[in-house]
Amino acid sequence: MRIGVLALQGAFIEHIQILQALGVGAEPVRLPVELEGLDGLIIPGGESTTIGKLAAAYGLLEPIRRMAEAGKPVWGTCAGLILLAREVEGGAPPCLGLMGIRVRRNAFGRQVASFEAELSVPALDAVADPGERGRPFHAVFIRAPQIVRVGDGVTTLARLEGGTIVAAQQGNLLATAFHPELTMDTRFHRYFLALARRVCQEHNEASA
Repeated sequence: MRIGVLALQGAFIEHIQILQALGVGAEPVRLPVELEGLDGLIIPGGESTTIGKLAAAYGLLEPIRRMAEAGKPVWGTCAGLILLAREVEGGAPPCLGLMGIRVRRNAFGRQVASFEAELSVPALDAVADPGERGRPFHAVFIRAPQIVRVGDGVTTLARLEGGTIVAAQQGNLLATAFHPELTMDTRFHRYFLALARRVCQEHNEASA
């Protein structure tokens, strides 16, 4: 299995290190040709405007849309979530516009207002070891966005206490407002890999 990590700006190295630790081929992506043959793509946290502008300049937006529309899993973390959204509050136009969510940028304030929280994420039990089942996920929020609305076909995976949506899934698209790559807990990466494996298996069965 080969998973790409968009490596234009932001926390891409941390994702690559976790994927490699899980025994998966992880490849930095900076050019459209590097998307070919990948089984999934992670769009990391960072500065969403910068990542979006660089992705446009390098001709990556349309190839990523085609990849997602072909059913390949795409996961956006923090800034990556903003790039996936169909609606973005605060004047920024949607970038990839793939996922039926409305997003508020920097919803919790500036970087000094960053925080950590324990999240209940029942979906992660699907990839959890026996000792991990039911365990909260320790989430790191840095200038994080929040999902203010989900559309049809979007499943909410996690909320903050009070109800704010911070993780969601729409078929092959996964979005988290926080940074799983900054913790030692690999369950979200394993969840994404399980999604990619399922898509690969379905593709192989359809081709047989």
